[in-house]
Amino acid sequence: MSALFSKNLSLKDELVISDEEFVQLRDFIYEECGIFVPDTRTYLLENRLSNRVRQLALKSFSEYYYYLRYDREKDTELKRLFEVVTTNETSFWRNPPQIEVFRDRVLAGLIEEQRKSGEKSLRIWSAGCSTGDEPYTIAMILCEQLGAEIQNWDIKIVANDLSSRVLDAARQGFYSDYSLRNTPEELIKKYFKHDGKRYVIDESLKRYIDFRMLNLKKRSELLSIERSHVIFCRNVIIYFDDEMKKQVVNTFYDNLLSGGQLLVGHSESLHNITRTLKPEHYPGTIVYRKE
Repeated sequence: MSALFSKNLSLKDELVISDEEFVQLRDFIYEECGIFVPDTRTYLLENRLSNRVRQLALKSFSEYYYYLRYDREKDTELKRLFEVVTTNETSFWRNPPQIEVFRDRVLAGLIEEQRKSGEKSLRIWSAGCSTGDEPYTIAMILCEQLGAEIQNWDIKIVANDLSSRVLDAARQGFYSDYSLRNTPEELIKKYFKHDGKRYVIDESLKRYIDFRMLNLKKRSELLSIERSHVIFCRNVIIYFDDEMKKQVVNTFYDNLLSGGQLLVGHSESLHNITRTLKPEHYPGTIVYRKE
């Protein structure tokens, strides 16, 4: 899932959201997906939703609120709402120091443990995968670490997002130069085909990833995720209030296998959110472990 609201939006003066309408829609969004829109971002909510109001031929934000609540097409519109209030800031190999810690410490240790146990099974959850850059990065690293041996492993990366649009893009696997700006050149050559305008992900990576729409607010959906050795949830919980953060992190704790590890965004901290996960400090990142 992705960052909340772009900062470079052009404001439109055709529709103005009242304080009452803002509270109605802000609370509805929080109720449905856990994203909290602070009072200081009233104009951003107004800007993002005004197009939906016009496209549905509605006259006000109040009418849009009632449409979301009661119209027979409300479930379809809810998906549109999720796409409108989130934007996707992601890339391959995002935050290289953290990715290197995952590869050299977290994954290396996990592979060694699995080899010793004879299980050779890995379950990784990319919570808020956006257009797929993160789970494909994980898949590339797994292929590099295991080599030909990967054929003998049971590997599954569950990758979810709130937006069906970005999940469709992830399944297609088409990317720009900008998406690959941090990716080692040798991996680009190995795992992408360049058709002149875009880079196309190698089909072999898709077999390891299960892309699915999922709402972190909905506990019943979260319980459908198989228990994980590693969870990535980077730059997602910063858009939740403390109550929602605690709810999501507690779910991650329950999902993690014993010794499992959680990676959050480099600017995020669980210091005031939980004491159940032990922070392990590495250069450039913190990894949270379930003991």
